[in-house]
Order: sequence, then structure tokens, then C-alpha cells
Amino acid sequence: MRPFHLAFAVTDLEATRRFYGDVLGCRIGRESPGKWLDFDLFGHQMSAHLRPDMPVDRASGTVDGEVVPIPHFGVILNVDDFVSLASRLQADPATRWGLKPKLRFEGEAGEQRTMFVYDPSGNALEFKAFADEAGIFAV
Repeated sequence: MRPFHLAFAVTDLEATRRFYGDVLGCRIGRESPGKWLDFDLFGHQMSAHLRPDMPVDRASGTVDGEVVPIPHFGVILNVDDFVSLASRLQADPATRWGLKPKLRFEGEAGEQRTMFVYDPSGNALEFKAFADEAGIFAV
């Protein structure tokens, strides 16, 4: 699978650098000071563009009885990486949770661990790990 690229708006580049670099452990890439910052989110190229006047979207949906933020983006991790990231996020008192780590669809096709967090600009991220990766596109 090839990496994807996502450009998204943030309100504070330094807070974004700390969250994605220090908290999530992303490698920082190229940047244009005061304008944008690239980082490696588990092998995917993410570009955070400064938009101080960015509107805050608080829409949501429901999945498996839980309210989840819409829109959101994230990465499907293996279980070990998910557990490690969940531990790192739980240890950081500044983590803004959308949904704390939980098991979803237990015993069903698509059984997965999932969690939602917000970055400093209010962008919602979901991280998940499937019990069986064949379940990623299960119907």
C-alpha cells in the first residue's frame, strides 16, 4: 500500500509540532516557517497549514452506539503499536479525548480497538487496530 497525503488546517504551528512530534512520535519533515509543517504519521505524509481563523466543526455521528467526531482522519495500526500509542496518550495530561481506547464490534467481523483524540487545533484523529486485518474491509 502506498502512503497517502493529507493537508489540513491548524491554528498554531508550534502546538501542532509538539502534539504530532512529541506526543504522537511523528518525524517532522519539511516546513515553511509560519506557514506549514510536514510530518510522518505512521508512514503517511501530513501537511499542517496555518489558518488562525479556522472554523471549528463540531459535527458528529454514531458508530456502535458511540458518538464520534465527523470529520476525522487517522491510521490503522497493528495491535502492539496501538497499545503503545494509547499508553503514550494516556500518560499525557494534555490529551483531549474524543473516545478513550476501547474494543468495538467484539466477536464480530471487523473487531477492532479504537480511540479518538483531538489535536491542539480541534482536528479529530482516530487510531484503530483490527484483531484480524482481513476485517478491515469486512462487510
